[in-house]
Amino acid sequence: MSWVRVYIHIVFSTKNRVPFLDSKELRKQVFQHIKQNAAEKGIWLDCVNGYQDHAHCLISLGREQTISKVAQLIKGESSFWINKNKLTKNKFDWQDDYWAESVCHIERIRKYIHNQEEHHSKNTFKKEIDNFMVKGDLQSG
Repeated sequence: MSWVRVYIHIVFSTKNRVPFLDSKELRKQVFQHIKQNAAEKGIWLDCVNGYQDHAHCLISLGREQTISKVAQLIKGESSFWINKNKLTKNKFDWQDDYWAESVCHIERIRKYIHNQEEHHSKNTFKKEIDNFMVKGDLQSG
């Protein structure tokens, strides 16, 4: 039997970076749902968190899973669920694009994802993504 453990850090934003996820309670509800839905779909989602306009997921790909398919399943179902349950005033959508990188410093990534509130009290999402593109793997995180 094949065994695969390939960790990927995926980050995706709300459409046009609208701060739909504007309360801790709403974020907690959405991220708990994402985790539960991922488990139901056979996606190993180690942790998920985010801020008002984006989400971070640490996943481990299964042997027949692709990053694009996992991102599609997580984003598509969660936006459907958010809209079905009328959790936002306006129609909710995730942006089509995402950022993804393979990672090996798992504990550092988990800590970074779990500390989104603190991190975004100092940095914008744009600055965060710019840093990812330059440094990769959260070198300063």
